Amino acid sequence: MAEDWSVQMDVQTTRFGTVTVDDDRVINFPSGLLGFSSFRNFVLLQPDEEGVFFWLQSLEAPDLAFVVTDPSLWVEKYEATIRREQMDDLQLDSLDNAQVLVIVNKYEQTLTANMQGPIVINLKNHCAMQLVLAEKRWTTRHAIVRLGEQARAASA
Repeated sequence: MAEDWSVQMDVQTTRFGTVTVDDDRVINFPSGLLGFSSFRNFVLLQPDEEGVFFWLQSLEAPDLAFVVTDPSLWVEKYEATIRREQMDDLQLDSLDNAQVLVIVNKYEQTLTANMQGPIVINLKNHCAMQLVLAEKRWTTRHAIVRLGEQARAASA
């Protein structure tokens, strides 16, 4: 019978208070995220079971968290092109062992996804990096949800 060696840790967040997570859920960004290079350790928090949005919460700063989502839920043929040296940096032998997420922002009355700066996580060692795609077909503000439309539809 396999033993469970994971240790639980408390994560301080400004949005959810103190959250207890298994330490094997920690995601390490050796280079940090773009614009946040000094923050290296994060954990993915799922606010609800059916949700498509997650919080990428910093372990170093309770007030630093990003809303993220799986880009393939919004763009059917989305692909993050990763170079061989980036695969090596992540110790990633195949993209089958990776999870790709994108950061979501609110811009005016729209939720947008940064499709040009995807996050790639090696699911085996939890090492991650944010890429900057050279392809111009993706933008940093790809509209995924118009806010207010659902509320108007629900009240109709």
